[in-house]
Amino acid sequence: MATKTKTDPLTDKKARASAWFKALQADICARFEALEDVAGPPLYKGPAGRFELTEWSRGDGQEDLGGGRMGLMRGRVFEKVGVHFSQVHGTFSEAFAAQIPGADKSDGRFWASGVSLIAHPRNPRVPAAHMNTRMLVTSEVWFGGGGDLNPLLGYQRNQDYPDTVDFHAAMKAACDTHDGVDYQHLKDYCDTYFHLPHRNEPRGTGGIFYDRFNSGDWEKDFAFTQEVGRQFAGIYPSLVGRRMNEPWSEAEREQQLIQRGRYVEYNLLYDRGTTFGLKTGGNVESILSSMPPVVKWP
Repeated sequence: MATKTKTDPLTDKKARASAWFKALQADICARFEALEDVAGPPLYKGPAGRFELTEWSRGDGQEDLGGGRMGLMRGRVFEKVGVHFSQVHGTFSEAFAAQIPGADKSDGRFWASGVSLIAHPRNPRVPAAHMNTRMLVTSEVWFGGGGDLNPLLGYQRNQDYPDTVDFHAAMKAACDTHDGVDYQHLKDYCDTYFHLPHRNEPRGTGGIFYDRFNSGDWEKDFAFTQEVGRQFAGIYPSLVGRRMNEPWSEAEREQQLIQRGRYVEYNLLYDRGTTFGLKTGGNVESILSSMPPVVKWP
């Protein structure tokens, strides 16, 4: 009589999380391409944008260290947008392992998977946005991520602006569906994390951010992380659709390009996700695709 091979519970969890992140990437790409389809003259010219999906492998190819699928689009609504999936594993450097929980007990071994997004719309009236969700395994297992809104014009950069109100409502809805998730705590953490200390100013109007999230119930933590992705996939395209047909001035375009500079400064100086990707041998083109296509420091 044949015996059934038992599946390692952690292996199953990794597979489920990775499959979800890949599906979320595909869903968001389709929603963004739909916005490209309905844009047209006089504000937008040229063909509707389409994502270029590029598979990549980590390392030198001598061993399987994982990889991912980079999704990049330069369109008429989205001047540049990246929606990227990754699933990587290997060993941290000794110095970097000291910064990661559980790495000391896993001999530096890690596994990580996630989806990350940064959208830079062409129209200054449309807010930029960032989102990522991820699962990381050392000798410990946890989730991280969140989403934040980055309006680029001065009058939009307050908590009472309708886009910000609606974005925060969506992020709160993700938190409210899961017991033990404190929206206010994650909102405050986002405001603290996405802050430019050298300018003493916020990067945008916030959202939620969580890191090393492990309540002790993996299923609930995974469900919460999925809900964050669903809420973002619903609210951000609706905000783009709300603003994309508003005409803009050259002065607003100038202000947009200057404010984009703040995003560059933050990502290169402070963002832990950028550091993690570069220090673990991630795809450089994918990691740095978050940089705006045009920016000014007057």
